[in-house]
Amino acid sequence: MQIEEIGWEHLVNLAGDLKLISFRIVVTFVYLSTRDKKGRVHILEVQLDKTYPKCPPSVAAVGCTYIFNVKWSMNSRLKDLVQQFQEQHLEKLQEFWSTLDDIDNSLCVVNLKQTSRATSFRQIDIGNDCFIMLFINSKNPKSLPEMKDKTILENLTSILETQLPKPPDVQKNDQQVECGICYAQCLPIDDELGPRSGTGTDYTCDNSNCNRAFHSVCLGDWLRSITTTRQSFNVLFGNCPYCSEPVAVKISNTIK
Repeated sequence: MQIEEIGWEHLVNLAGDLKLISFRIVVTFVYLSTRDKKGRVHILEVQLDKTYPKCPPSVAAVGCTYIFNVKWSMNSRLKDLVQQFQEQHLEKLQEFWSTLDDIDNSLCVVNLKQTSRATSFRQIDIGNDCFIMLFINSKNPKSLPEMKDKTILENLTSILETQLPKPPDVQKNDQQVECGICYAQCLPIDDELGPRSGTGTDYTCDNSNCNRAFHSVCLGDWLRSITTTRQSFNVLFGNCPYCSEPVAVKISNTIK
């Protein structure tokens, strides 16, 4: 069967009775999935009618911003169609989709759940009840900026001369990098700290329900103040001050 040549693992759905494929097909839909270089999953919808394989199937690429044209002959097979999809569709839109992902992951996109890779625009909340509409050229997403070596986010920040708000989940993650002991994101600039001066948190509790971040310097100092802390060579063994799960900190170079 031709689907075997592509791989059953790529088959998402097959509408209709399999017995009708060979003998009495009126309309059958085949949904195939494939991944691009960035690991993004794409769905290829193939419609076969009673003229197949003499006539090419009707193809719709979910998330495609233009019509996907198929080159077909009497000797063509479904695997050839998938190869065309990968070479003509996925390769051309890699930079476009990466730009959209960059926007979706880093900015406050309005109605993010309703957007898709097939839409070449995004409405962005920039704060103070102000919004901007971004339209991205799918064929050349970097055609407009003068600074083509910069990302779209860097160009927007430069044009608007303001730091754009981050999505709520990114803001939450930023808050979590504060040290759970000194409540600062970075250590102070101090010669006594040596290479650790001004550095951020470098230790995270292994408990997935906690995941509290610390400066290893702060955590080491805190462990020294606890009578139950044990030391073996240059490693302090104790418990997380938040969840009481075991922690271990090297005190010579303060690296987990």
